[in-house]
Amino acid sequence: MAIPKVIGTETEYGIAAVGQPDFNPVLSSSMLISSYAGSLRRIRWDYEDESPLRDARGFEPVAGRELSDEDLGLANVILPNGARYYVDHAHPEYSTPECLSPRSLVIHDKAGERILERSLAIVAAEIPSSPALAIYRNNSDGKGNSYGTHENYLMDRATPFGDIVRDLTPFFVSRQIFTGAGKLGLEAQWDERGKHVFQLTQRADFFETEVGLETTLKRPIINTRDEPHADPERYRRLHVIVGDANLCEVALFLKLGTTSIVLKMIEDAFLPDFSLVNPVAAIHDVSRDVSLRTPVSLTDGRKMTALQLQWEYLELARKYVDREDDTQENREVVERWESVLRGLESDPRTLSAQLDWVAKLRLLEGYRERDGLAWSDAKLRAIDLQYHDVRRDRGLFHRLAHSGKVERLTTDEEVERAIMEPPEDTRAFFRGRCISKYPDAIAAASWDSLILDTGRDALQRIPMREPLRGTRAHVEELLDACEDAAALVDRLTG
Repeated sequence: MAIPKVIGTETEYGIAAVGQPDFNPVLSSSMLISSYAGSLRRIRWDYEDESPLRDARGFEPVAGRELSDEDLGLANVILPNGARYYVDHAHPEYSTPECLSPRSLVIHDKAGERILERSLAIVAAEIPSSPALAIYRNNSDGKGNSYGTHENYLMDRATPFGDIVRDLTPFFVSRQIFTGAGKLGLEAQWDERGKHVFQLTQRADFFETEVGLETTLKRPIINTRDEPHADPERYRRLHVIVGDANLCEVALFLKLGTTSIVLKMIEDAFLPDFSLVNPVAAIHDVSRDVSLRTPVSLTDGRKMTALQLQWEYLELARKYVDREDDTQENREVVERWESVLRGLESDPRTLSAQLDWVAKLRLLEGYRERDGLAWSDAKLRAIDLQYHDVRRDRGLFHRLAHSGKVERLTTDEEVERAIMEPPEDTRAFFRGRCISKYPDAIAAASWDSLILDTGRDALQRIPMREPLRGTRAHVEELLDACEDAAALVDRLTG
């Protein structure tokens, strides 16, 4: 039986300073994070159990990487909501706390956007001499450089990794039709076609291989990093790097919900073989076809469009949910999935309130018609970028949302609460509550442990290897009874 899908996202945000030729993105990102974090900056991230070079195919790391100034600096904090906020590859990155449902993760992912927006306001108010910064929730600088939006899913270690590769690759290639954030232009260096094509996704141009460990060069469709952040004998963490940064909540919900169900089907050996002849070429071709008519070749000789492949996955998911995992949220995922596929089949323009690529394309086409612009016009590229601005008074997506042209699955109150409050049904509750209640006693933290300084001779590590332990139901009474960290340690070790 498939295990629950504890899930999380990691989003690297684009950062820019207009009119600043000597702009330093690392320093500016550090300034954003440090200003927002305040006194929490002194809690360091614990790297002891991290091994980003360990490979799920069984390879051992050649050597551990040296920790950079970015890793060891102040701009790497754990927040009271259980999230991590830090500098990664010269970008501010927000990693959500662990969530147990797609809708909960949508709320906490959106809280990250608000934290980035709030960080900008704090820097502008407290450091008026700093350059005017802009933050974008996107995946490309338009100059051939990409930054990631990663998903993480808890999986059963017993599931053969080869099964994951076989069954998940066609799904990732085809899910672009509803997960894509849309992009004007092509950035693949090998692509000789016109550079002013609108495509479904921001990330497809940057994938060059089917399976691999890299995340910044020769990016693979299936990433093999084997760093579970949990009991390694029982679990693996599937690290997904192939997705876009979604602003539309329906698209984000579907990305997380459909993938969670597909992974459960893989664990339960519920799927037939949809293997593709050339997945890398297919992921590029699907992204470049807004008509959704380009067929991809399967190894069994069939040819199917991405839309047809998604219908196959959906029908199997419907049977799986009915027989094996009939929950209210799974039913909602399946119903949403079907509704979106029907819309894509009949007229994608009807989905402009739900899917980012459709909303953006409609926006660009509106400006083209109004101003008589060619697809090559620089103004359209500026509009493309402005769609992703996290500032609600500046971002074009947020203007659409404010005018009621985007469907919401969350409320402002839920997102605001998630800025400070952790999810209640995963170990993130324990981490977040400890940071709120005992901030001066936390020496370091990671996803699967806390290190407490209680004033005694030795620091005390509290392991958190089970993602579904440390929930509100498990630990709220314990935390309420412990006035300080020393009392907590005594209760846990007594």
